[in-house]
Amino acid sequence: MQPIGNRQRQQVCAATRACLARAAGICRIQLPAVEIRFDLSGRAAGMYRVHRGRRWIRYNPYIFARYFDEGLAETVPHEVAHYATDVLHGLGNIRPHGVEWQALMRALGATPRATARYDLTGIPVRRQRRFSYRCNCNTHRLSTRRHNRICRGHAAYVCRRCQAPLVFAG
Repeated sequence: MQPIGNRQRQQVCAATRACLARAAGICRIQLPAVEIRFDLSGRAAGMYRVHRGRRWIRYNPYIFARYFDEGLAETVPHEVAHYATDVLHGLGNIRPHGVEWQALMRALGATPRATARYDLTGIPVRRQRRFSYRCNCNTHRLSTRRHNRICRGHAAYVCRRCQAPLVFAG
């Protein structure tokens, strides 16, 4: 499976800019230009991100390669609606797929669905690494996220059965 090429990436960028202009008109606000990346992998077709005051929209080039028209019709307005509602309301003040986001999706002419249902056979998907931890009665497989939280000292986990703390097994 090959990701979309430069010509299709330009089409997605143009569709995103056009959708941004429509959203700005609907919301009667100025929407600053947002960076568009094609670096998303895994099961998600798109993602709106904010980190340290910077905003960008990420698209999965493999899912766009298989579902190009659906991506333009559904994924682009989905991510633009996240961006516009963030600018308008702030991410911490509304639910990600709440009524404000849903209303903007409808105004943009898209179905307000939280996730798309695509057949991902043959599309590279991200697999989360698992880490072995032990307690008094069993071995547990913790996700990378939980493992990293333990390593940073931000969390501790216990076995549900024996209530013993989980210890890294190496």
